[in-house]
Amino acid sequence: MQRWHRLRPLWTRLLVMVSVVGPGIITANVDNDAGGISTYSVAGGNYGYTLLWMLPLVALALIIIQEMSARLGVVSGKGLADLIRESMGVRITAVIIGVILVANLANTVSEFAGVAASMEIFGVTKYISVPIAAVLVWLLIVKGSYKVVERIFLVASAIYLCYIASGIMAHPDWSQVRTAFITPSFQLEAGYVTIFVTIIGTTIAPWMQFYQQASIVDKGLQIADYAYERLDVIVGSLFAVVVAGFIVIACAATIYQSGMRIESAKDAALALEPLAGKYASALFGLGLLNASVFSAAILPLSTAYVVCEAFGWESGVGKDLRNAPIFFGVFTALIVLGALVILLPIKSLLQAMLASQTLNGVLLPFVLVVMLRLINDRRIMGRHVNNRFFNIIAWGMVIILIMLTLILILVTVFPHAFS
Repeated sequence: MQRWHRLRPLWTRLLVMVSVVGPGIITANVDNDAGGISTYSVAGGNYGYTLLWMLPLVALALIIIQEMSARLGVVSGKGLADLIRESMGVRITAVIIGVILVANLANTVSEFAGVAASMEIFGVTKYISVPIAAVLVWLLIVKGSYKVVERIFLVASAIYLCYIASGIMAHPDWSQVRTAFITPSFQLEAGYVTIFVTIIGTTIAPWMQFYQQASIVDKGLQIADYAYERLDVIVGSLFAVVVAGFIVIACAATIYQSGMRIESAKDAALALEPLAGKYASALFGLGLLNASVFSAAILPLSTAYVVCEAFGWESGVGKDLRNAPIFFGVFTALIVLGALVILLPIKSLLQAMLASQTLNGVLLPFVLVVMLRLINDRRIMGRHVNNRFFNIIAWGMVIILIMLTLILILVTVFPHAFS
């Protein structure tokens, strides 16, 4: 009996943790979307293991940024766009909305490009796969409750294990992998710098902070849940970066070693079959499909939250069409536009994917500056403002991202100077 009383607090804590987790894991894993998988595939396939050293640093940055987002949500009880409107006025809010709308429309197009590319691997035309995916995503969000939607998203997050399996099946040289993780390298070459910035843009995207914070508010998490939500953020971020690492490893160990060049995740999946076996190829393609459909739901949802929070309109997956018409209207519009663009005769789906990820990298510093102002505002956060360590790291990241963006512009405008 005494033993049961000792165990009960542990079970209670576990039940609370299970009830809280979701926003952090889902947000981080959606970040490995179609554009992200293509970015990591190109990084590994065209540059081998040389970019692996970035990933631990990116993981640390992702954890810090998403932790700030989670803290803002549980302490204030408000979404990021709502806080921006209240603290900084309508003009800055309008600029932020414009940034997010442009980036998220590009990202939504990228997700449907991923649906098209992944199903083409299995012989299904985009004129069938994209409309079906769009309808399924729309029904899930519009007709589902928050709990149902979150559970489906958590299951979708688990399917990313396909990429870990693909990486192992590629039989990499683990000593080379280990060396690459601890040996920084950099090349002032247009393609390398572009993929360098794009990796940051796809791993830490501007929409993530808005979606995670809105999801925390929608779920009703309070300051008492903060410790569990912080664990949710850490686990989700680490898992997402581990998956990204295995995508790079799978492509580096096979495609790069064979001397091939690829342009997309679809190319990577097809190239893996003769190099690593049909199962590795199929798992890679299945992962791309899962990521694309998963993200095609989240990106428009994030945008709907931003628009409605900014103007004080009703929002939330738990609402219905009558109570939150603008919320579901924005969501529906992005789904329709994203799917329609991909159904047009576009020459390269890859460019639609990578352009959206590079745009994320360019826009991220502006969102981070706004977040840092809010997280250090004692009127909003009280004693939960950033400590000195967080501020040093966060401001350092903003400066580095601005420098990388300037380098990206220079190598794009003057590519011969860096060749």
